[in-house]
Amino acid sequence: MRAMDPAALFADLQSPRHRRALGRAITLVESSRPADRAAAAELIALAERRPPVRPTFRLGISGTPGVGKSTFIEALGLELLRRGHRLAVLAIDPTSSLSGGSILGDKTRMELLTREPQAYIRPSPNAGELGGVGPASRAAVLLCEAAGYDYVIVETVGVGQAEWQVHGMTDAFLLLGQPAAGDDLQGIKRGILELADHLIVNKADALPREARLAAAELRRGLHLAPARPDGWTVEVAIASALTGAGIPEAADRLERYRERLTREIDRRRADQRVQWLREQVRRELLRKLDVYLDAGGAGTDELRHRLDKHITIPAAAGVILAEFLKSEKP
Repeated sequence: MRAMDPAALFADLQSPRHRRALGRAITLVESSRPADRAAAAELIALAERRPPVRPTFRLGISGTPGVGKSTFIEALGLELLRRGHRLAVLAIDPTSSLSGGSILGDKTRMELLTREPQAYIRPSPNAGELGGVGPASRAAVLLCEAAGYDYVIVETVGVGQAEWQVHGMTDAFLLLGQPAAGDDLQGIKRGILELADHLIVNKADALPREARLAAAELRRGLHLAPARPDGWTVEVAIASALTGAGIPEAADRLERYRERLTREIDRRRADQRVQWLREQVRRELLRKLDVYLDAGGAGTDELRHRLDKHITIPAAAGVILAEFLKSEKP
C-alpha cells in the first residue's frame, strides 16, 4: 500500500477536491496502523499550524435513543445552510464489542442533507470509547474546519454519565428530550442536564401535550442544577424536526450563544487542546501497556500465577505496573 503524503493530503483539503480528501484524512486519523499514526500526527500538525480563516463553531448534540437526533440534525442543518454556513456532521456510531463493526447509518437517515453540496456527513465508529465520541473525533473536527466547514456538529452515542467528553470538545452542547420519556428524564437530570447549554424537546408534532409536560419537567430539573458561572440562561424549547416547527428559533438561540462566546472562544479552544493532550497521553500509555503485556506473555495463565504469588489483585497490579514503568525507562 502506497504511503500517505500528509502535505499533499492537506493541500487537497483546501482545494476543490476537499470532500474526497476529507474522507481520506479522517480515515487516516482513525487508523491504528503504526505507519498511519505517524502520517496522521503530521497531518494534524499541519491543520493546527494553519487555522481556518473563517470563524468556526462546534456543536455537540445528544439525547436518548429514539429521540430523533438524525432527523433533528437534518432539519437544523438545512436551516444553517440557508443561513450561509458550510456544515460538517460527525455522526458517531456505537461499535460492537464482539465484531468491532458499527451501525454507521446516519448518512442514510439524512438523505436531504446528504444531497447538499455545502454539507458533509461522516459516520464514524466510537471504537468502544466512553463519552459518546471516538478516539479520533477531536482530530476529525479539526480536519473538517481545515476543509472550510465553519459549522461542525458532533452527534453522540445516546445519553450517559460520560457525556462530559463531547461537552469538553465542543463550543455548545444541545440536549434533545422527547415526550412521554418517563424514567429517561430522571436519567437526564442525574447525568448531563447541568452540562447542556440548550435543551429542546423534540417530536412535539406527535405528542404536543406530552412535549409541554416533558419541557416543564426539564425546567424543574434545571432549577436543581448549580448556577452557571457564565450567566447564560438555559431555556427549554419545544420543536418538531419532522415539521420544522421550532427549528429556526433553535438556530437563532444557537447564534446568540455563539455571539456570547466571541470573546472567550480562544480560551475555550485552548482548554480543549489541553484536554485532547490528556486523552492522547492516556491512550498512548494504555497502548504501550497492552504491547508490554502481550510481549511479556501475560496471558491468562501468567496472570493467574501473578495472583497466586501476590495474593491480591492490587498487589499483583502494582508489581506489573512497576515492571512496565521500569521497562519504559531509557
